[in-house]
Amino acid sequence: MQVLEDIRYALRQFAKAPGFTATAILTLSLGIGATTAIFTLVHAVLLKSLPVVKPEDLYRVGNEENCCVNGGMQDNWSLFSFEQYKQYRENTTGFAELAAFQAGSTLIGVRRSGSNKPAESFKGEYVSGNYFSTFGIPPYAGRTITPSDEAKGSPPVAMMSFRTWQEKFGKDPSAIGAGFVINGQPFTVIGITPPGFFGDRVQSNPPAFFLPLSVEPLISPTASILEEASLDWLDLIGRIKPGANTSAMEAQMQVGLRQFLLSPLSKVEERDKPLVAKQTLHFSHGGNGVQMMRDEYQDGLHLLMWVSAFVLLIACANLANLMLVRATTRQQQTSVRSALGAPRSRLVSQALTESVVLAVLGGVAGIVLAFLGTKVILHLAFQKEYVPIEATPSLPVLAFALGVSILTGILFGVAPAWITARANPVEALRGANRSTDRNSGWGQKSLVVIQAALSLVLLCAAGLLIRSLSNMQHQNFGFDTTNRYILHIDPQMAGYKPAQLEALYRQLHENLSAIPGVKQVSFSMYSPMEGDNWGEGVFIEGEPPPAPGTPDHGASWVRVSPRYFDTIGTKIVEGRANNEQDIAATQNIAVVNRFFEKKFFKDGRAIGKHFSDDIKHPGNFEIVGVTEDTRYLGPTQKMRPMYFLAQGQTVHNDDPRYQRFESSSQYLDAIEIQAAGAVPNLEAQARRGISQINPDLALINFDTFAEQVKGNFTQQAMIAKLTSFFGILALVLASIGLYGVTAYSVERRISEIGIRMALGADRMSVLRMVLRSAFLQVGIGLVIGIPITIFGGRFMASQLFGVKPYDPIILGMTVIVLAAAAFIAAVIPARRAAGLEPMRALRTE
Repeated sequence: MQVLEDIRYALRQFAKAPGFTATAILTLSLGIGATTAIFTLVHAVLLKSLPVVKPEDLYRVGNEENCCVNGGMQDNWSLFSFEQYKQYRENTTGFAELAAFQAGSTLIGVRRSGSNKPAESFKGEYVSGNYFSTFGIPPYAGRTITPSDEAKGSPPVAMMSFRTWQEKFGKDPSAIGAGFVINGQPFTVIGITPPGFFGDRVQSNPPAFFLPLSVEPLISPTASILEEASLDWLDLIGRIKPGANTSAMEAQMQVGLRQFLLSPLSKVEERDKPLVAKQTLHFSHGGNGVQMMRDEYQDGLHLLMWVSAFVLLIACANLANLMLVRATTRQQQTSVRSALGAPRSRLVSQALTESVVLAVLGGVAGIVLAFLGTKVILHLAFQKEYVPIEATPSLPVLAFALGVSILTGILFGVAPAWITARANPVEALRGANRSTDRNSGWGQKSLVVIQAALSLVLLCAAGLLIRSLSNMQHQNFGFDTTNRYILHIDPQMAGYKPAQLEALYRQLHENLSAIPGVKQVSFSMYSPMEGDNWGEGVFIEGEPPPAPGTPDHGASWVRVSPRYFDTIGTKIVEGRANNEQDIAATQNIAVVNRFFEKKFFKDGRAIGKHFSDDIKHPGNFEIVGVTEDTRYLGPTQKMRPMYFLAQGQTVHNDDPRYQRFESSSQYLDAIEIQAAGAVPNLEAQARRGISQINPDLALINFDTFAEQVKGNFTQQAMIAKLTSFFGILALVLASIGLYGVTAYSVERRISEIGIRMALGADRMSVLRMVLRSAFLQVGIGLVIGIPITIFGGRFMASQLFGVKPYDPIILGMTVIVLAAAAFIAAVIPARRAAGLEPMRALRTE
């Protein structure tokens, strides 16, 4: 076949020019590898379906991503109570099966029955009995959870993930059907999930154990929410029947939602019932599962996809220049073949085949680089956390790489093919290898202009992201991370009841404070910037309650022990902090942040005033202090009003739901430690101090406060690092392209330069002539690139913090860097041109 002959001929030509071939393949592999590595993540996070049977038949009830427990109106509903799930499952026609699963996750303490080892913490997820059958997931070993496991009185069972079975139990077959103790309760592990199944969403550290919904009261006896119909904590995904009308099903469920909200089960207050008519829900495709990671990473991945595409374009421009030079130097050979009768279409076909073959070779090398690059990116994005994304290219990724290779081959092969098609055999056979035409090589120079423009865009993007990251990291967080540590425990996993907590925290404080070098120890429900948040509505004593549906009339809150604010380095700006005198028998007190004071009190004074999270009793808490504003959520999120309640104090309320949360809030799972300096083996000493109290009280994690805060910048740091790498790569490629074009231009104009010098031109004028030509190309590129850069800055504005998308300082510095690189790339061939001997240049053909 003609195509095979063309491919063999192209390979022979490349073998004769190993330097050219290696340079071309390396350049192209960098561009394709970068783009393919980013696409691997885009495919896994944004496009890939769950590893389940017929994902196209799955529909999710809800089109928003929420976590973890909601109460009250959602307006657009995506989370549901167990009672709502049962009603929908029994009454909605059109679903072959409708499954429910926990919107968040639960930490559980697990150890094998009969083992003397302390319990180890794992991530668990509650699922309905038909969860695995809805997804079409069979067990790897044993059996899956079934509807019979949800029945009251059924023995407690759990299903273990394959990864946990492999890494923690060495794939021990005896673990299947064995007894385990979970949060102090006996369970049987009935099966192992398949290796490729990671649950209902792509997430870091997916669940290690799947538990039936019915065992939730057993795992969390003091704060169970299973039978609380007014608390929404379940996602719903169903498999529709063939021919089912999803619009009609959605309308039916909306009616059911409003009927439920008007029933006594929902506990909707009379003042909120006018809002029921506005409540709605919508179906969304469920084949991708719950896509919280998509929402978190999609903007950054889209930006990186554009950046890598620009790098690929620059690489293509470099290769196009190489191919243009190659086509020009082979004009005599081409002319001979044309003179001997070779049709022009045949020559063009051969030129395009060479380009495509070269691109495919570059694509193969790019896949190898993409595999390595994806592993690096996953490490940058998720650090030590496991995420179920394979760096090994999948079939869609391989198809993408092949498609990009062929496209780029055609893209940078068109220009050489065009030169081949317009070659004049007579001119070429005369040996016209030199040129004095100022307009010669305009195609190559145009490519340098494009490279300069794109390099400016990428370097500016990198500069903006680096400045943005620096602004985030060095803002005033309202706390001090120096010599401070955050530990996490879960007394519920060890079976502690609320009445036992006071003694537990007293023992913990004594043991941890006794460690040499430890200055202060405190406890809280959660610590700043660890990813947790509790929120409630706020009702001020003496003021009318806000109208139903009033947005943003709540606050975040956290229960803390004495010395908490000193331990984390937060300043009290008015009044006092909670202390040891604030006990259950005294007035319930609260400390609020400055934002709370300004938002809820018109006179800007909060000390001595009362508020509550209960509309019926708006004076439950007396404000005794005001703190500086402190960041508890992400570094870019708006400051929220916050209040802090005292450890051990409680509000007595007739509402069982309120009392349940009140009891749950007494579990202070975060421990803060302030040290006088570096403490050797602090983690080991802390573990020892905790295990001395109770071997089943596991230390879930131990981090410096600084590491916990740093974890909030992982995505931004990844994007900034990758964009900087791509920007530097683009600068290097553009510099190489400018050097190549300038050197080739000098080579073609040797005779002209010789004549100029023979007529009296000095070396400096030759140097200026060559540099002027090079900087003209770069200058045009900058003129084109600056408006593109400003527009691109606006495009990436959502990724920036505290920096304008058109920052003139960053733009100016980028122009200087690009100009310096251009000078270095152009001055080498310019010096060579200025150093030519006139007579030698004139003798050169």
